[in-house]
Amino acid sequence: MRIAVSGGGTGGHIYPALALIRHMQRKEATDVLYIGTERGLESTLVPEAGIPFKSVHITGFKRSLSFENVKTVLRFVKAVRQSKAYLKAFKPDVVIGTGGYVCGPVVYAAAKLGIPTLIHEQNSVPGITNKFLARYADKVAVCFDEAVTRFPENKVVYTGNPRASEAVEAEDNPSVLKEHGFNPDKPVFVIAGGSRGAAPINQAVLDAYSELAKKDYQILYVTGSVHYEAIQKKLPAYEADSIITVPYVENMPVLLRQVRGAVGRAGATSIAELTALGVPAVYIPSPYVTENHQFHNADAYVKKGAALMIEEKDLNAETLIAALDSLQDTAFAADMSQKAKEAGMPQAAAMLADELNALGRS
Repeated sequence: MRIAVSGGGTGGHIYPALALIRHMQRKEATDVLYIGTERGLESTLVPEAGIPFKSVHITGFKRSLSFENVKTVLRFVKAVRQSKAYLKAFKPDVVIGTGGYVCGPVVYAAAKLGIPTLIHEQNSVPGITNKFLARYADKVAVCFDEAVTRFPENKVVYTGNPRASEAVEAEDNPSVLKEHGFNPDKPVFVIAGGSRGAAPINQAVLDAYSELAKKDYQILYVTGSVHYEAIQKKLPAYEADSIITVPYVENMPVLLRQVRGAVGRAGATSIAELTALGVPAVYIPSPYVTENHQFHNADAYVKKGAALMIEEKDLNAETLIAALDSLQDTAFAADMSQKAKEAGMPQAAAMLADELNALGRS
């Protein structure tokens, strides 16, 4: 099987693609070409994973009238031409786009060449690129029930997010809490705003720090690498033993297996990992994303009883502490954990791979 993959801009588009590739390569001989942008995160992560990488230059449209949009159209045309050259040379059986502007020219080029195509929408509200590509792609794979009606009915398949599969396959290592300096006999919560961190979440933790230090639970506070040094200077001089502050966690699923709950943004990848592992979650959606899609991501699980949500406008020390305290109720936390597992998609990578195989061999 030969597949061409495109996805870029944020980790939420790249990590599902890498998870899918790893799954497929474990199951059968699979040759892969990844097409991304030269400046996106994918230009680092994909080669580091040992996957052949090619780049095109493309940018997104501005929301206001701008001459830059004319340049974007010209870049799209050039990127389509370049993508066709890459695809003709590689000869893939199927092409998948996992989101981001770069998928536009790549999947469009594949469709025009008659190569079977699939796009993967991780969020409950589709992005601009996937809305455009839906008319050209053969299949549209989604991760939320709420996204199903936003695409042509005859093309939609519900597969979930491949990151969920990697999460359940993560090492079960109870000693990871001790390795981070925690007492394994007391509950641990993770508070994280993503790899780069989130300033409003960091501020709420700082404001709540003195009260959190008195609690009978422990906290791994992940500031994000960008904010770590500044946060260290703002922490109280008496830094609490029960609150351990780090810039980043390398393999979050291993840690998530051992914690009582997690607090963080409502990106699709985070939700996929947490639900697959049945971790009770408190989502604080970023209001700065397209069509407020993180709110809708979180709301889908709140309605199922699988999570709690604090909107950023309501986030402060009091609401953060109240949410954590509620998860101290073991029966409440256990019920939420069960509902999260029921809503999760641990088989997502296999389901998406099956769809690709069927398309590629049709």
